[in-house]
This record gives sequence, structure tokens and C-alpha cells, in this order.
Amino acid sequence: MRITEILKERRLFLDGGTGTLLHAAGLAAGELPETWNIKYPERIAAVHRAYFDAGSDVVCTNTFGANILKYGDDELHDVINAAVNIADNERRAAEAKYGGDKFVALDIGPLGKLLKPFGELDFEDAVRIFAKTVKIGAAAGADVVLFETFTDTYELKAAIVAAKENCNLPIFASCAFDACGKLMTGADVPAVVALCEGLGVSAVGANCGVGPDLLIPVAEKLFEYASVPVMIKPNAGLPREENGKTVFDLVPDDFARNMTLMSKASLMGGCCGTTPAHIEATVKAMTNVPYACQKKKTRTLVSSYSHAVELGERPMLIGERINPTGKKAFKEALRNHDIGYILNQATLEEKAGAHILDVNVGLPEIDETEMMVEAVTAIQSVIDLPLQIDTSTPATMEAALRVVNGKPLINSVNGKKEVLEAVLPLAKKYGGVVVGLTLDENGIPDTAEGRAKIAGRIIETAEKYGIDKKDIIIDTLTLAVATDSNAAKVTLDALRLIKERYGVGTCLGVSNVSFGLPDRDRINASFFTLALGAGLTAAIMNPLSDAMMNAYRNYLALAGFDAGCAEYIASASKTDERKAANAPAVADLRTAVVSGLKDAASELADAELKTKTAMEIIDGMLIPALTEVGDGFAKNKIFLPQLLMSAEAAGAAFDVIRAKMPAGEATRKYKIVLATVKGDIHDIGKNIVRALLENYNYEVIDLGRDVPPEKVVEATKKSGAPLVGLSALMTTTVPAMGETVNQLRAECPNVKIMVGGAVLTEDYSAMLGADHYAPDAMDAVKYAESL
Repeated sequence: MRITEILKERRLFLDGGTGTLLHAAGLAAGELPETWNIKYPERIAAVHRAYFDAGSDVVCTNTFGANILKYGDDELHDVINAAVNIADNERRAAEAKYGGDKFVALDIGPLGKLLKPFGELDFEDAVRIFAKTVKIGAAAGADVVLFETFTDTYELKAAIVAAKENCNLPIFASCAFDACGKLMTGADVPAVVALCEGLGVSAVGANCGVGPDLLIPVAEKLFEYASVPVMIKPNAGLPREENGKTVFDLVPDDFARNMTLMSKASLMGGCCGTTPAHIEATVKAMTNVPYACQKKKTRTLVSSYSHAVELGERPMLIGERINPTGKKAFKEALRNHDIGYILNQATLEEKAGAHILDVNVGLPEIDETEMMVEAVTAIQSVIDLPLQIDTSTPATMEAALRVVNGKPLINSVNGKKEVLEAVLPLAKKYGGVVVGLTLDENGIPDTAEGRAKIAGRIIETAEKYGIDKKDIIIDTLTLAVATDSNAAKVTLDALRLIKERYGVGTCLGVSNVSFGLPDRDRINASFFTLALGAGLTAAIMNPLSDAMMNAYRNYLALAGFDAGCAEYIASASKTDERKAANAPAVADLRTAVVSGLKDAASELADAELKTKTAMEIIDGMLIPALTEVGDGFAKNKIFLPQLLMSAEAAGAAFDVIRAKMPAGEATRKYKIVLATVKGDIHDIGKNIVRALLENYNYEVIDLGRDVPPEKVVEATKKSGAPLVGLSALMTTTVPAMGETVNQLRAECPNVKIMVGGAVLTEDYSAMLGADHYAPDAMDAVKYAESL
């Protein structure tokens, strides 16, 4: 029976940690675990057998790091085929021994690289790398593809797209959340659920990162938002070093006790530090706990890389200004390829209170697809709002849906057969909330009933493509009252009728109502208020309009959406700010850096040099801006993508300043050596630290990844650097970090050593003999500054 069918009936148990057992079996520090599929297949088989004997229903192949970044084509085929065959043999033996269905999951971890624009890896390259592993594993006979320990939604999207395009297996997706319930790049649980369910995964979950006690709040959020089965795989507590080995202190019974507090999970297992004993204890603890398959949710969610916006909870605003219709300046910006203008509009709309940004770049004389991809990529690199992809061209729609980092609104389809057939498959493949326009081959009906019938046809057709009703909102179309005095009434009547009849959300392009009339904001605001009262879910509108925003805030207060009228009072006290809303979003260098606007930062730095010295700019603008961003990051108000883009903007300003500084003045602070330790090929954390240190004017000597201790010592001696930073992501490579620290202590006794990485803690760092534990990149900068 297919695994997805079994999950409707009963809970399944996954296996636990693999690295822990392989180390106990002799895996050396820095040795690639996947090579053991060829060298020691019997040892890998013993691990799978032990987990099946402990009660696991699903075992994961020893392929977590098997990809073409580590292995050549032939070797990759060999290690994956061997891994699946070993697991499959043990699966068959377990089925014969215990009865029932057992399964083999093709286990795939992250690539250890950040995707552009925050890193160096292109989205399509990531898709290609994952696709290679998926194709080999699926052909070898895996039952399910399991992506786990992902810390970035964009990389996870690339992985899921690769799986959907290269196999027909169910896809499980699991992320490593921190103690605050966030991914490294900032996504919260609803954002992860929205993205994964939009892309069509069969299960979503959390693994690694923390122990089961700290994972409970994340699990509760998953249960609250997910419609698909939820998977939980915690670590056996936090790691520490003991006699040169990494150990985890949570014993099986305590682990199992915590797991019972997450009993709503459909799939349960363990990650780092867990053993067959942990799984056996969990299976026993759950024996008499009733199982209920995860219930379907009716939430309509769109998302960005950081958070989800729920459509229907209260009215939402979709900013309309990134659209050339009726905007001469915007058209000129598109012709001139002025991405800075687009980012300025996006920043203004975000500051004004938009919840979602409409993105439309269609002009006959430009390449719409190329511009759409560039605009979406640029906007989502500096703005964390969900996007509405607005185009009538299917090719442009697909290109945008492929690269958007989140679950977008898809604007739009209508009742025309050819449009439905072109767009709905894209919505099914990439995920999104479809906007359905109530028009068809016969035009726009002039009655509410006529528009409702088209809405029903859109909903019915979408369901045939596997698109749930919760992922559809209907636009009943706003027409100009100047040409038809009944136009607004029909639109509002249709809105009410469709909400009542079909229970779906609604949206309107509000400002269309005033075409041909003077003082358009007045009538727009009144129509907006009527639409809100009729139950409008989302409005495509101008958030820079005082009249429109006043109507919105007034409605929220009057309709009970604004507790204590707090938002109304706050907006009323910002009258002067609103009057300046049409001013440039970035008027000074500090704001440009905080906003992550690289081009603006370069231009403003150059302008500042005409009246200020280089050090006045650096000390008075750049460093305070970076400090502001760093403080926001430390308080979880700013997330990694914003931090990196701010660093890039500061770097662009620094480059301009250095180029015009006198030779003797353009010096950096001291040198710092950075390295990811031997055996570890994950350098995301190190690269982030490097980017920030360089933008605080340090000279960084980056030795890369998989660096032997001797090379770190040699570089430290040669450079005379007073500080060394070491990174390790995997428990299997922490011993190599300990050896590097020991060699530095012996040969460079005066150097300071800071360490960081997902598996480390402050106590663990102290046991290794490091001077400082940096939990994140900004902390590393602060430590460097303290020296």
C-alpha cells in the first residue's frame, strides 16, 4: 500500500540518527558517510536492521549529502543505488519478520550553499543538483523522497520542484527550526506550511535543530496550520563533547516522554544523537495513544520567505503601484530598465501598510518575462511581503512562479476555457492562490447572477486540477460608474452572492470605479468602504492614498478588527508622515543601507563624499546603519536575507568611499582567518560571517570549506591574524573542529578563536577550548569589534 494511504489510517515511525551509529562503527572525522554504502554495506544494513527491529516503519537511505557537489556522476550513481538497495533489502526482511508495510525514504539534505541573491548558487542550478539525486534514487526503488534539515525556503522550493519534475513519488519536506520557531533565513511555521502545501508535498515537518522539548511549540504550529500529515524528528537534546566525541544527553525514556506531548504527529522519528533505543522507547510510549489523521484546514494563505498572510481573517491590502497602467513614470522606468524605481515603489508601499505587492511589468516594447523575473527577484531580496504575480502571458507567469520565494497570489484566470487550461496547471505545479475574474468568452455579465455562475465554473474547473477551493479568490470586477451608473452595485451584489454561495474569498481592483471622474480618491474611498462592508477579502489599491488608507483604518475600527482602536489612533498620529508618503523611499545613505538597496547606497555615498570625509560617512552613517540592522537581527525583527542585503548595500557604499580615499587612509582593520573545518562542506554560516566582517572593514582570509587543521594554522601564522573563526554544521565534523582548536593553541598561542555552527552550543564551545561561541553572524562581528 502507498505510504500516503497508510497515513490516513495509522501513525508511522521513522528511524533515528545515522551519523551517531556510523561514528560508533568507526566512521572517521571528515569521512563522507555515503562512501560506506560501497565500502561497508553490511554496517549500513545493520543500522537499518536495528531501526526496523526497534519498530521503525520507514528507514532513510544513507544519502543525506549525496549530490554532484561532492561526487562525480558515476560515484553518485553507485552510492545512491547501493544505499537504496541496502535499505530495500532490509525493508523486505523486516516485512517478512514483522508483517505489515515498511518503506524506504530517499533522504536528501540541503546543499550547504545559499541561493542567489543572498548567496552564490543559482535557483536553476540548485534544481539541477537535486534532480540528479532524485532521479537516481527513484529509479533505484525508493518509496518516498524525504527532504530534511532545510533552513531556507528558497532552497527547499528548488528541491521540491526538482522532485516533482523528476519522479512520481510522494514528497515529504522537513525543516530545521531554531528555538524561536524560525528558519535560518527567517521563515516561520505558517510560511513553511504555505509554501510546502502549495507545492503539493505529502507531509511537512520539523527535524534537527533542537531537542523534543524545544520542538513542542513548533509542532503545535504545524498541527494548527498543516492540512497534510506532520512529521516530527527532534535531536536527542543538545550536544556536548566528552573525551573527544560528540554526545547527546537525552536518554530514550525522556525522549519518548517528550514525544508523547506531540502525539498529533503522523510521522515520528529522531535526528542527531537518537538511536534505535530512542525509537523503541517512542514506539512503546505511543502504543495506546489514539491516532487521528491531520485534519484539512480552510485557511487561505499566501507567503513570502519570512511569513504568511491569511486572506479572510480580516481585509488585506494589495499594493497596486508596481503596474504600468496609467503610470507614465513607471512605463519610462521599465523602458530604461530602472530596477531602482521598482524597488522604490515597493518600499513605499511596504511602509504605507500594504500586506501584499502586486507585480505587473507588462509593456509591449520590453521583454516581459525577463523583466518580471528580474523584478520579482529584486523585490523579494529587500521586501518580505508576499507577491501577487500579475500577467496575462502564461510564459511570464510560469517564469515568475518558478522563482518567487513563497506562495504567491496568481492574477489571474477567468472563465475562458483557454485561460483556465493555460494557468491552472501552473498554479497546481508551483502553488499559489488563484484570482478568478468573472468574465468569459461572452465578456463581463451585467448581472450579479451571471458573474456568480462564472465564479462557480472557475471553482469547479480548478478542483478538477486538484486546486482546493481555499486557494481561490474571486474578483467580481470593478467597472467605471462614469459609463454605467449601476456598475458599482452589480459588482458589490456579485461579491456578496459569491461569498454566500461558494464560501470563497473575494478581491477587487478598487480604483477602476472612478475612471473618467475628477478627484478620483474621494469616490474610490467611498466604494472601498462599501466593498469592505460587503465582505471584501482583499483590495488591490493605492496604499499611498490618504483617502484610501483612512477608509481602511476607519472600517477596521468600526467593524471590530482594531482592538481599542489602536491602529486608528496610531495612523491618526502620523498625518505628517503620510503627507510625505510620495517622497522617495530612500532619501539618505543610512536608510539605503538599512533597506538593503545597493544601487541607492552607491549613489548616495558618492553624493555624501562631496561634503563629508570618508571617515565621517563610515562612522556617522554606515556603521550606525549596520548596527541598527544587527540589533534588529538580534531581536528577531530582521532576518538573514535583510541582514545580507544590508551588508551588500554597505559594501557597495564602502567600495565607492575606498575608491576615493587617499592611499594611506583606505586601510582595513585587522585580519581574520575563517574556515569550515575538515570533512564539512557546508559553508553558509561562514560565508555570512565573512560578508558582515568585510562590511565592518575587516580583512578576511577565507580558507573555504573542508579545511585541514594544518592549513588553518599555516594561514594564521602567515597572515599574523589575531582572530580565527571556525565553522561546523554536522556532528560528524565537530571532532575536526576540536583538533583544529588544539593545533592552534599549540602553535599560535596568542590567537583568539571563535566557533559557530548548527550543532554547537556555548558549553560545547567551551569544552572545545574556544574563546568565543558565536550563535549568529552579528555576534561574530560584535566579538571581533570587542577585540
